[in-house]
Amino acid sequence: MAKYSTEDIRNVVFLGHAGAGKTTLAEAILHKTGATSRLGSVDDKTSILDCDELEKEAHHSLISGCCHVNHKGKEINILDTPGYPDFLGSALSALPGAETALIIVSGSDGVQVNTRRLYNEAKKRNMARMIVVNKIDAAEDLPGLVEDIRESFGRECVCANLPKNDGSSVIDCIINHDGDDTIIDVEKAHTDVIDTVVEVDDELMEFYLGGEELSKEQIYDAFVKAMALGSVVPIVFCSAKSETGITELLDKIANRCPSPANGRKAKIMLGEGDDQVINEVEPAGSGDALGVVVRVANDPKTNIKYSTIRLLSGTIKSDSSLHRLNGKKAMRCGHINKLQGDHLEDIGDGIPGDIVTLAKLDEIHTLDTVYTGKEPGRINVPSLPVPMFSLAITPKKQGDETKISIALAEIIDSEPTFRINHDSQTHETVVSGLGELHLKSILDRIQHRRGIEMDTKPPQIPYRETITSSCKYIEYTHKKQSGGAGQFAKVVIDMEPNERGGGYEFQDKIFGGVIDQPLRPSVDKGCQQAMDGGVIGGFNVVDVKVSLVDGKTHPVDSKDIAFQIAGREAFRKAFMECKPTLLEPIVDLEVTVPSENVGDITGDLASRRGRVQGQDVIPGGMTVIQALVPLSEIQQYNSQLKSVTSGQGTYTMELSHYEDVPSNVTQQIIAKRKAAQEAQHA
Repeated sequence: MAKYSTEDIRNVVFLGHAGAGKTTLAEAILHKTGATSRLGSVDDKTSILDCDELEKEAHHSLISGCCHVNHKGKEINILDTPGYPDFLGSALSALPGAETALIIVSGSDGVQVNTRRLYNEAKKRNMARMIVVNKIDAAEDLPGLVEDIRESFGRECVCANLPKNDGSSVIDCIINHDGDDTIIDVEKAHTDVIDTVVEVDDELMEFYLGGEELSKEQIYDAFVKAMALGSVVPIVFCSAKSETGITELLDKIANRCPSPANGRKAKIMLGEGDDQVINEVEPAGSGDALGVVVRVANDPKTNIKYSTIRLLSGTIKSDSSLHRLNGKKAMRCGHINKLQGDHLEDIGDGIPGDIVTLAKLDEIHTLDTVYTGKEPGRINVPSLPVPMFSLAITPKKQGDETKISIALAEIIDSEPTFRINHDSQTHETVVSGLGELHLKSILDRIQHRRGIEMDTKPPQIPYRETITSSCKYIEYTHKKQSGGAGQFAKVVIDMEPNERGGGYEFQDKIFGGVIDQPLRPSVDKGCQQAMDGGVIGGFNVVDVKVSLVDGKTHPVDSKDIAFQIAGREAFRKAFMECKPTLLEPIVDLEVTVPSENVGDITGDLASRRGRVQGQDVIPGGMTVIQALVPLSEIQQYNSQLKSVTSGQGTYTMELSHYEDVPSNVTQQIIAKRKAAQEAQHA
């Protein structure tokens, strides 16, 4: 059994843009508490948390890491997440594991694009938040950075400590009224803290406004309450490399951050739609266990799969049978471990609130709900962005197809924003992720661990075919006679557009027995066959309503296959009568660029048929541009953006909707598609 209780646990997740020093900060915490004997470094590849060889070579995290320390009797679990936008899936997946989000900001680089997004995600989940300004010894304007933070995230952000001007130490502002040679006046920072925290307690506010001096205990109690509610977001300062401010940061985590017992509670959802019930999960030690998977990784040496789980309620033991929501079988827990980088420490039992790691749970995926006993419902987890950057892959060596399939299936378990699609029309295997860097890291991992090399190319865009008008009484008769039993089927259909996103609908409107009842579903099946292969360009058909209104059978020659063929051909004939068109995927594109490049970027987006939706000027001389752009126009956008902005621009994109392709572009797409098909069959 663990030597600590649920009340002693502090779960924190490190969030922030790449280069802010999240992993280095975790290494400093490990060293300062004696968990490691030397300070690990990302730069010299001695980091405990960036333990994968590819992470060491890249000098940044590719997946979330996990470690734990004990400070002043508090068990502190740390989830260290990647900072590049391409690895947003790993960062978001770690959020359900913690009560407190530590937003790490580089003192030299300031608030960056991914910092904002992750802060807002943590706020959306009602997590307690703390902003840690790292690299104070490399900062040029810390007072200006504090103002940028408050402008970006709100006036609830207040300095809980302040560094000396030389960056040699920090002074607490929650209690202290004065101090010398700090970057901001200590008295002002102290007043800001008190003015903010007393708002959570009416009695305390009345006491304070009446001119009474608050005791240290009153201030600390109000601070803890305000932080748990998100009413105050402390800003603290440190330098991970010099270990300045690390002990003070640990004190804040241990004494001011909420535990699983008094922090944000996970929500579990039962049922669907209007009947859905949402309840909070209490971290009770008795009863069935409940948890959420925050990390899945395969050991590169042994290929053993390890699943890291935040236990929300109940206790698990080595002989507990764990179920995955909608899973097929129970899984024995085996050894209950805690991760220290890639090192496993057996802790006996897992208690509510803790973060534990289990081996060989084959069915587990990241963000799965897991439980013992009766099925409880589904844990509410963050919404993940839809992976929109895609590559078609083929093995360089013949015979590696099966190996690739096995390797990709392994990746799916651990990467929640990674998708695989086998396109039946193009015969391409298409992998999708959040960006070029994301997919490159995955393909490099497969090559490094399994020795499989692959060629890549941009995949065909997933256009869709649909119709814009209606038609009635479209007839098709199928006859085939070649001696012996023949084939005969006559069908008459109506066709009309369905609402966008409504999909395919088939209605049987035949009265009487002109077509025998068992044969009518065959017409439906034939229509769906036509949809799968497309009609005008070989792309899948969507959003169409078909009504079977008449037909004819033969007492001997009418059979299932005949009505499938008749249904398929009637569909194609009707489709051409209904003014067919192509639909293309439109993405929400968010581009962050230096403000001086805004004109170049908006002009370039306009040339790509993009529509700018808005612009936001953010601190640091940067501007965020929101636009709707056809996916086909930005498949290779990364290289163009880097060229225009000298490598300073970043972008993210998510699927927005499908809309009509302009007629002149439609003809080009269809011609190109047909040429490719002819070349393939030549």
